[in-house]
Amino acid sequence: MFDEVAHAYDKTNDLLSFGQARLWRRALTQKVDAKSGERILDIAAGTGTSSMALRSEGVEVVAADFSKGMLAEGKKRYPELQFVFADAMHLPFKDNEFDVVTMSFGLRNVQDRTKALREFLRVLKPGGRLVICEFSHVKGLLGIGYRAYLKLLLPLVSRLLSKNPAAYSYLSESIAAWPDQAELAKDITAAGFAKTKWKNLSFGVVAIHSAIREK
Repeated sequence: MFDEVAHAYDKTNDLLSFGQARLWRRALTQKVDAKSGERILDIAAGTGTSSMALRSEGVEVVAADFSKGMLAEGKKRYPELQFVFADAMHLPFKDNEFDVVTMSFGLRNVQDRTKALREFLRVLKPGGRLVICEFSHVKGLLGIGYRAYLKLLLPLVSRLLSKNPAAYSYLSESIAAWPDQAELAKDITAAGFAKTKWKNLSFGVVAIHSAIREK
């Protein structure tokens, strides 16, 4: 499914999010706060747009994804990036390899998020940081309107914008089934992370969860 939408994925996401996707990417980059000498693993990197935003002088970024179509498109766009085919539940990296592990809008697509979170912990160095940006839950009356958008408007607009509207119907369904901010924070802590917290973006449409590996 992701192979088929790779070429237009970033542009379609910008349109469906009303431009908010760029703001979310900027917020994640600021939260990661990469420093020279650090090595970052960007999982579910897709075409590498999020990975490029994390790059700076002295910072190494590895862009990993499970979609070969996304990786192929990313290599064409950003030949300067290191792309790696990787399953989030079975990462092809050694223990303690990275200073930061980050994932944007990909954890929902993993079959077993607990197994993936434990893999993220394994490849992080002691003191390393986890930063996850994912769709979340909007509360109150605004939440009712948002859920109506996901159920009714998003599939309709995706039929007009995408050659594979089923991919965006899946997006709507996966967001609705996803745990809320507090529940995901509990899952991250249960996987072995410490100092887990989150920050809502766009009233909770998206939340950035962060945590550290203590030892």
